Amino acid sequence: MLKNKLYPMKYASILTALLFSLTGYAQRNVTNANDSNTPLHLLKPDYPVPYGIPVQADVKTVLDRIYNYLNTTTPYEFVNSKTGETITDLTKSDENITLKKGDFRLVSYEWGVTYAGMYKISQITGDNKFKDYSDKRLNFIAESAPYFSNLKSQTFDWGAKGPLKNLLNPHALDDCGAMCMAMIKSMRDGGTPKLRPLIDIHIDYIMNKEHRLSDGTLSRIRPQNKSLWLDDMFMAVPAIAQMGKLTGDKKYYDEATKQVLQFAKRMFNKEKGVYMHGWVEGMEEHPQFHWARANGWAILTKVELLEVLPPDHPDRQKILDLLKAHVRGLTSYQSGDGFWHQLLDRHDSYLETSATAIYAYSLAKAMNNGWIDKLAYTSATLLAWQAVSTKVNDKGQVEGTCVGTGMSFDPAFYYHRPISPYAAHGYGPVLLAGAEIINFLNKNKFEINDSSVQLLLKK
Repeated sequence: MLKNKLYPMKYASILTALLFSLTGYAQRNVTNANDSNTPLHLLKPDYPVPYGIPVQADVKTVLDRIYNYLNTTTPYEFVNSKTGETITDLTKSDENITLKKGDFRLVSYEWGVTYAGMYKISQITGDNKFKDYSDKRLNFIAESAPYFSNLKSQTFDWGAKGPLKNLLNPHALDDCGAMCMAMIKSMRDGGTPKLRPLIDIHIDYIMNKEHRLSDGTLSRIRPQNKSLWLDDMFMAVPAIAQMGKLTGDKKYYDEATKQVLQFAKRMFNKEKGVYMHGWVEGMEEHPQFHWARANGWAILTKVELLEVLPPDHPDRQKILDLLKAHVRGLTSYQSGDGFWHQLLDRHDSYLETSATAIYAYSLAKAMNNGWIDKLAYTSATLLAWQAVSTKVNDKGQVEGTCVGTGMSFDPAFYYHRPISPYAAHGYGPVLLAGAEIINFLNKNKFEINDSSVQLLLKK
């Protein structure tokens, strides 16, 4: 009897030793193992990115590395463009005043996403250095903006030509939408009320001044008149939705949901479950190029909207259904490396980091809020983070990110867009993804079952 009881333990020990001895084998190089001497199903695969359950401390280490890089390469001060001298007294500045150059611009839409990512990390981890990063720079902007807004000159229009011109006089959604979203989130988190005048300028532009189609859908006049860019869902809707949360005014929620549904009506491919990148009114045919990052902006828009949209809003279920359909479509295109391709359904296009990070964040956030099935999407989400984490180098730079991209109707344009660690689009998404993955790891338990990552259900 004792021998029989010990046998499973003895077998487990032998099996463990055997597995360790085989860790050097890859799936395609198992020369000395066969079905009779080796449990082949337990051989270690040759995964291109780490496979398994992420460790919270490791995720935080990646986020710290990015913070350390950005905190030293994004100064917040004014200088004289000719002399390089730091300007601390704005009343003594002249037309040569400019923001001190770092690796990235402090007032771009990409940095609006970065500020939001920094806030999210602090909220989830309690590490206030990330919040301080955003607070210091947004406070600097809020303190400086009135000076340039009010300064008048016979020869120089400070509001239109000064260092904060895009914030003070926006001419496109890119100038104000994501920055406005970050500013409202800052105010809601106890940030300076001095941001409110800028917020009001931006919301007025989005609601009343941006180009629109006849039904009110936000549009551009490039590259063709009455063009829809999928990117613009994100460049407008999260700011509008946040304004609804800030003011309690239902009109903002109505506008936000209207935009999402009207973009989807024209641009969402129900069969593929993903969006085309561009649509032009008057075209008889619309060649569909399913650009990864634009689809990222679209799913990010939906989860940001659902987070603040009242439970009883009449369009909430429509937005939720659209999110679920988009999630099904996106996850069907995830590569075996954990990333998504630059063009989602063209697997000979390159693997792209910023879109993968946005998907990791959006999927984790949707599961954390109970909007999508955790059993179905846990493994894909954790795999996406594992892939993204390999693209943060020792300096804290995010590699593999496509640079800024217009809208086109030919494949070569998308296939050959450059990638760069200085493409600012990668940083906010990776910060958001890491934060929400930590939140997901906190809220759930996982296991390796038959070598695969699984959600551990309560028994």
